[in-house]
Amino acid sequence: MKAESKNDSKDLSKKVSNKDVKKDSKKESSELKWFITVFILSFILSIIFSFISTSAIGNLSILPAILILILIIFLGIIFDIVGVAVTVAKEAHFHAKASKKIAGSKTSLKLIKNSAKVSNICADVIGDIAGVLSGSISALIAMKITSSLNLDFNIQFIVSAIVASLTIGGKAIGKGIAQRNSTEIVGIVGNVLRVFGREK
Repeated sequence: MKAESKNDSKDLSKKVSNKDVKKDSKKESSELKWFITVFILSFILSIIFSFISTSAIGNLSILPAILILILIIFLGIIFDIVGVAVTVAKEAHFHAKASKKIAGSKTSLKLIKNSAKVSNICADVIGDIAGVLSGSISALIAMKITSSLNLDFNIQFIVSAIVASLTIGGKAIGKGIAQRNSTEIVGIVGNVLRVFGREK
């Protein structure tokens, strides 16, 4: 009887270990797929937006170029706020809304359940692309200002410092806003995304 119980416990431990190994392999494969997806998406978007922004900015005067730069910085901050809000927001609030069939609640729940991926796309992919774009545009603006004012030195380091300060400061304020108003922000994003996709 003792030998049988030992064998049963060994078989059970083997089954448990096999399940753990399968779970780990599934996690690794899904993480690898996500990495490849994010890498390709970031690469393509960076090329497209960099080409469009630099070619477009090159033909604009200083004021419109500055306005576009401010818009890109603002978009980077907004997406960073969404990325933080999704990780902070609680599911319970949206479960209650979903039970009442309030529009956008199911989409908001999906965002929270996939918070790691949503945060990665918003804060990292879009945020980094916005950073690259703002850097290249600020360099073009600095060149335009230098040439138009006939300056003896390039003011690129000053413009770059201003852009970096605005971006970092804006994201610092945005994180506080996201933490305080995470439920409202996720609800708004859920309603916006609901327009593009049918909520089941």
